[in-house]
Amino acid sequence: MATDDLVPGTIATRAEVKALYGGAIQGGIQTPSNGETVLIYSDPKAGAKHGYTFDGQVEDDEYGPLFLYTGEGVSGNQQMTSGNKALLDSVTDGRRVLLFVAAGKKGAAKGGVRHRFVGPAVVDPVLPYVERHAPGGDKVMRRVFVFRLRPVPGVEWSLTDADMAMPATVSSVVELPVSPKAPVPPTKQKAKQTGVKDKETEKHSTGSTTATIRGGERQVIRREGQLVTAFEDYLTAAGHVFKSFQITVKGEVGALVPDLYDSTDNVLYEAKGQATRNAVRFAIGQLLDYRRHLDVPNGLRLAVLLPEAPSEDVQELLMAENIALVTRTSGGFAGFPLTA
Repeated sequence: MATDDLVPGTIATRAEVKALYGGAIQGGIQTPSNGETVLIYSDPKAGAKHGYTFDGQVEDDEYGPLFLYTGEGVSGNQQMTSGNKALLDSVTDGRRVLLFVAAGKKGAAKGGVRHRFVGPAVVDPVLPYVERHAPGGDKVMRRVFVFRLRPVPGVEWSLTDADMAMPATVSSVVELPVSPKAPVPPTKQKAKQTGVKDKETEKHSTGSTTATIRGGERQVIRREGQLVTAFEDYLTAAGHVFKSFQITVKGEVGALVPDLYDSTDNVLYEAKGQATRNAVRFAIGQLLDYRRHLDVPNGLRLAVLLPEAPSEDVQELLMAENIALVTRTSGGFAGFPLTA
């Protein structure tokens, strides 16, 4: 098989891919020694044995196709090292990411699996990955990295209905331990690059970053992460205990993860990086959705956490919905603690 033959839709064994690019025939993320590629092998059926239930294509969003891929590490909290770091830093390091999905065993060596080449991919420049919790090979819940992959601009992926992420078979709510903050995404690129939880919070602890692709959205996400982190510190100083949840809904793909639940005051918070009407309306909807699934003491209160005060009319909207408002100030947070 010549290199030029490997186009989206090509079916190949891992041995054939190895002959073209190097790497090994085992392991989901391969980083051949030539330093030019990162090979990603997705096999949702095999991955489910290790709690990898997030993998697969999900609904297109406003930016196009999106494929979720759980990082490497079968037991214990996954670490942003080795293959995971290589994938995260692929743009910075000038490596091409090539995505493959399992396509059955017919024609493969004994015990092997053939793979379909989906196409070249790039880690989402705005939100490279999210942290989720799933059972490992030892059945113990742990943190995993779910990478968000998109097609390289101008490339059409080869995807089938079988590549869709599988919906949850049961509804569940998992209380999540504190998760480490996400690392600073790379911003410098080599010239040769080719493309583009108690979650105690779905936070990103980095400051503003520069990005030519969807840079405004990226900065808002970072600002939200800073806001949540600062509020957590504020709660800790006040002696409060807080956490979050991972909610899965039967028949649906993915998970819902609220920003923060203050156990001390029984308040569920949703943070936004902007104080716009649309952001607040989105937060209201999220809070109402999350509330339905949580088993917490009676009297749960809802609150929106913002970097500054919204317009007067938006504040009235929150009051009408009986949702509290907490905003960051130079000296702390206005509106905290919530009034009775």
